[in-house]
Formats: sequence, structure tokens, C-alpha cells
Amino acid sequence: MKICLACSPGGHLLQIMQLKRIYEKYDHFFLTFRRGMTEDLLKNERVYFIKDPKRNPLELLLNFLQTLTIFLKEKPDVVISTGAGVAVVSCFLAKLFGRKVIFIESFSRVTQPSISGRLVYPVSDLFIIQWKNLLEYYPKAVYGGSIF
Repeated sequence: MKICLACSPGGHLLQIMQLKRIYEKYDHFFLTFRRGMTEDLLKNERVYFIKDPKRNPLELLLNFLQTLTIFLKEKPDVVISTGAGVAVVSCFLAKLFGRKVIFIESFSRVTQPSISGRLVYPVSDLFIIQWKNLLEYYPKAVYGGSIF
């Protein structure tokens, strides 16, 4: 099984790294944006850097093409994402290719769902929340508690 770990830098990356004992058992790669902390991943991980679309339609197109190229090369079986800008395209492409999508709503989303969570929820095979009150927005989600 091959896993695509799709996350934006910062807290999203820190959250996905809490799952290392799980993903390190499998062939995996990171899909993220280039920042100082994500470049540090290159020391021990396979990392692909894609364009941060920042809600810009032209940059979103470039993001899509980059992500598609990576998917065609790597052929992941599952995408695990903790969200933000990298999540939406990677999760929708995973579904397009008949792959599984696991989305973990950000720990920082205590009372309101994230934009990426709302967009990815309908295509997720497993949607995990870290705060019980988010079941109001995501009734089919699984409460997993804090990732930290």
C-alpha cells in the first residue's frame, strides 16, 4: 500500500507527523508547499512540493496539474490529509482515480468546520474530527480525539 500524506506546512504538517508510527510502515510520500519546515522533510522523506493556490484560479490550475502529474507517477492507494490548501485537489484526484481518502479535520477547528474540510467531507471514505461538537457539521464523521 502506498500513502500520499497531503498537508500544508505549519500545524497541518505537525498533526500529520503525529501519525508517523502508522505511515512509516508503508511506502509513503508527502505532498505539500515549499516552506522551511517542509524542506526539512527532505532529509528523511520523499517530498513533492506543489504550488500553493492561495484561492487564485490560475495557481489552482497549476496546483491541479502538478498534483495530477505526481498521482500518475506515484499511484497512491490512499490519501491522508490534515488539510488546508493542498487537501482539496489531492483528495478529489484520489476519488477520481478510485482511491481512498482519509481526512482529519484540524485540531484548531474547535467550533467551526474548515473550508477544506467542508469541501472534502463528501468525498472522504473516513472523516475524523478532533472535537465532538463538530459532529453537528459532519454527522458521518468519526470522533478520534486529539491527534496530539
